[in-house]
Amino acid sequence: MSKVDVFRALHLRRAQGDPLVLPGPWDAASARVFAEAGFPALATPSAGVAASLGYADGATPADEMFAAVARITRAVDVPVSADVEGGYGLAPKELVERLLEAGAVGCNLEDSVDGVLKDPREQAEFLAEVRSAAGDRLFLNARVDTFVHGDGDPERVIERAALYVAAGADCVYPILAPADTLPLLRAGIQGPLNALARLDADGPSPAALGGLGATRITFGPGLQRRAAAALTEIADALAE
Repeated sequence: MSKVDVFRALHLRRAQGDPLVLPGPWDAASARVFAEAGFPALATPSAGVAASLGYADGATPADEMFAAVARITRAVDVPVSADVEGGYGLAPKELVERLLEAGAVGCNLEDSVDGVLKDPREQAEFLAEVRSAAGDRLFLNARVDTFVHGDGDPERVIERAALYVAAGADCVYPILAPADTLPLLRAGIQGPLNALARLDADGPSPAALGGLGATRITFGPGLQRRAAAALTEIADALAE
């Protein structure tokens, strides 16, 4: 079974409360830590990778992002999905080729640009072209940014998600969806549902998010930022 087949299978027939937890490595060393801890797959966060390369979120050049993803995929044997933001303006065929060259089994694609939601039908057409170019070689996670840059109406999320699933998305990611909206989103969205977990003590656990309807859990740049905070404490102690 290929890595993408393994990755796709990890999303299927998951019991409620047992979501697929995908830590987000930002470099090869962190990827090895997560793989050695026993996680069956990983999902890079664009903001975490950007920070590791010295860029602000959204400012990483495409070549550097793909090179970073390639270093991560070479470092581990488990499947790795890559957050490639909005696709860097690449044509779908080139985007797919770059992802496959980097060793990724899937990707996240955002549906906003510069803080503004894209037209959902145009985004669906783009996703359909990516799907057509990729065939079954990539797992396509379609991000829905309504809770970030839209009005936060769950029904608008469901409408956008329906278009993206019809276009060939394997999973839908309503980033920053409040936990209490997950049951409604689960009821209205076909296929796997990605939820973002926060690392603060007050946030729902991955298992709790799974119980509310999430199929898989990612962390955005949260793990990289937690590691950076720990390193700051070490540096401060050394400087005293």
